[in-house]
Amino acid sequence: MEKNEIVYGRNSVEALLETSKRRVNKLYLAKGIKFDSKMRKIIDLAKNNSIPVQEVPREKLNLIAEGSHQGIAASVSPIAYMEFDDLLNNLKNVKNSLVIILDGVEDPHNFGSIVRTAVAAGADGIIIPKRRSTPVTSTVEKASAGTVEKIPIVQVTNIVNAIEKLKENNFWIFGAESTGEKYYFEADYNLNCTLVVGGEGQGISTLVKKHCDILIKIPMPGKINSLNVANATSIIIYEILRQRLCQEGV
Repeated sequence: MEKNEIVYGRNSVEALLETSKRRVNKLYLAKGIKFDSKMRKIIDLAKNNSIPVQEVPREKLNLIAEGSHQGIAASVSPIAYMEFDDLLNNLKNVKNSLVIILDGVEDPHNFGSIVRTAVAAGADGIIIPKRRSTPVTSTVEKASAGTVEKIPIVQVTNIVNAIEKLKENNFWIFGAESTGEKYYFEADYNLNCTLVVGGEGQGISTLVKKHCDILIKIPMPGKINSLNVANATSIIIYEILRQRLCQEGV
């Protein structure tokens, strides 16, 4: 993310102010916007943290935000990625950790949607490669409804090396692949696990696939043979959560 990128939309801006207000440099409001309870809360959060608020013509906000901004946008500093070793240290004493690896997900809308699902399901971290992958951008933040601040996101140079280090730390690696040997609901996720999902079109890379412990698949008896990566990831994440809740007797 470039310095002073724009995050827009009420939910995204509110989440920023609640979880990472130090990243927010300035708020922009469209002139004539209606101040409902959510907007008043956002303005109060900004003022309480000495963040400047500037009214601008809606036409200018349209240019700044480049999307459906709902009358508000924020100038923000880059997100701070977590170091991989720090993530591992944080999870040493966590039972049944869940880490998501995105192997070449290049669409920021898919990335943001996966982040939102991961946060909702209580996942412990997301790992992305530094190359051949979208970083966290304003579009990712918007698609995640501001939840990128609520989960550790790690950038690594080499996905395979990260997988091998996760294995050394007692993680099992599940790769989501259409040619998987098991259906996703046949695997046992009551352990520390990493879910690897591939990018749009090409799926998991061949080398990464070889380093997965188990390849799992989603049944598709219909007339298509693949799902959007964000949808597929959501299905598997919630099966992992379902099994764990059943194990706990919930």
